[in-house]
This record gives sequence, structure tokens and C-alpha cells, in this order.
Amino acid sequence: MACEKEDDNKLAPPHDLPELLKKLRERTPARLLAGRSGAAYRTSTQMELREAHAAARDAVREELSLLADLGEDFARKWNLFEVSSRATSKDEYLLRPDLGRHFDDASRIQLNRHSAAEQDLQIAIGDGLSVTAVAMQVPRLLPLLCDGARARGWSVGSIFVVRHCRVGILNEIGESLRPTIAVLLIGERPGLATAESLSAYMAYRPKASDTDANRNLISNIHARGVSPEHAAQRILNLAALMMKIHESGFQLREELPAKVESERLPP
Repeated sequence: MACEKEDDNKLAPPHDLPELLKKLRERTPARLLAGRSGAAYRTSTQMELREAHAAARDAVREELSLLADLGEDFARKWNLFEVSSRATSKDEYLLRPDLGRHFDDASRIQLNRHSAAEQDLQIAIGDGLSVTAVAMQVPRLLPLLCDGARARGWSVGSIFVVRHCRVGILNEIGESLRPTIAVLLIGERPGLATAESLSAYMAYRPKASDTDANRNLISNIHARGVSPEHAAQRILNLAALMMKIHESGFQLREELPAKVESERLPP
């Protein structure tokens, strides 16, 4: 009888679902209509959730390795170099977010030595809360950003990677290098939907007193969210708008590309 009850509560296999429901499932990583066995998830759903939770924990705990995560050829092509925040370990980084918002003394010297100041666009890559996201998205996104910026005639500063990085380090990038636009590509906090999601935080001439209100964000950059191609287009368009109006933050309204608009779900 228990087996019969479980069969009765199962959701129909994906190929038996109505076309509308199949399309819904294809458009989101959310676990819609997962079905159940009695009052609980089915075993397959429970195993998927445990796998996703393990992937999220691994993404948060993993230490960034520039050559291993981004590839030696990629690092050499883009002349990437590594700097660090004041957090000296992953544990300290997780327990002390304030340390992740400031460069250590050696990194400040290294930045001033290797990076030209007052560029139109300065891109930094931060490990954040998901090294997995950095490894998966940056190799596709970074070339699109740099090629698009140079096509617009913008100067691009030397790109660097920040270990144990928090979003607030944008302020120190602004104070040290004084770019017109600073962009931080940083791993998002992973969830049970994906551990591969990247964010792009942006600011116009960031300075020490800036808060989140002075920044703009493009999030959910991953295979089933905002694609790297669309993300690059949005970042460049937003940077151009910042340069035009000489400000960033909550008062700036992003003008979404038509292709992105057209991919939204109908009401």
C-alpha cells in the first residue's frame, strides 16, 4: 500500500507534462513541480538538494587559485596578477567581512606598480563567496568586456584578481587607481539553484565614503540566468550611461538591451 501511495503522489515524468509546464521548467533553475512522496520530497529530489548544498558549501570554502581556476593561458593572455584583502584566510574572511573591503599594504604597493591610474574602465575580479562562479563565468565574460570597451575607444586598466574580496573594495580601487568606471566581477553567495552565479558591481569614480546606494549591480550571470554575452552588453551600456551623466547608484536607471527584454517570461 505504501508503494501505491507513493506512486499516486508522484508528479508525472517530464515527457508527460503539459507543454506550458515543460517550458516553465526550462526557463528557471528553481525546482518547480518537483512532486512528493506522501508529505516528503521524493528520494531523487532529496538527493538533488543534498548535491546542490554540497556544491554551495564547496564554492564558499574553496580558496582561489589564479592558474588552476582561470587557466595558465588565460592568465598570461590578460596579464592577470593577484592581490589580496586584509583577510589572511578563508575563515577570517567569512568571520570578518570588514577585512575583505580593504587591500593589505603589499597589495596597495603592487597595484600602484602594475596598474595605470585614471583609466576609463578598471576591471577587477574578486573571489567573493563563490570561486566556482569566477572559474565558470569570467573566462567568457572578460574578453567580451575588454573587446567591447576598446571598440568604444575606452582605455582599460590592468586587470587583477583580489583574494578574499568583498564588494566594498570598489571604494579602495577608486581611491588607489581613480578610474572613471570601476567594475568588480565577484562570485555570488551560492544557493540551492546554482553555485556558479557571478555578479558585476559597478561605480562611477568610487571613493571611500561610497555605500551600496552609489553602486549598480548586474547579478545572476550564469548559464541559466543572464548569459555572459548579455551581461557584457549590459555592463558596457551601463558604463556608457555613467560616463554620460557622471554618476552611478540608485538614481541611475539601466536601459536594458532589447534582446534581454524579449527573453522575459510573459505575464
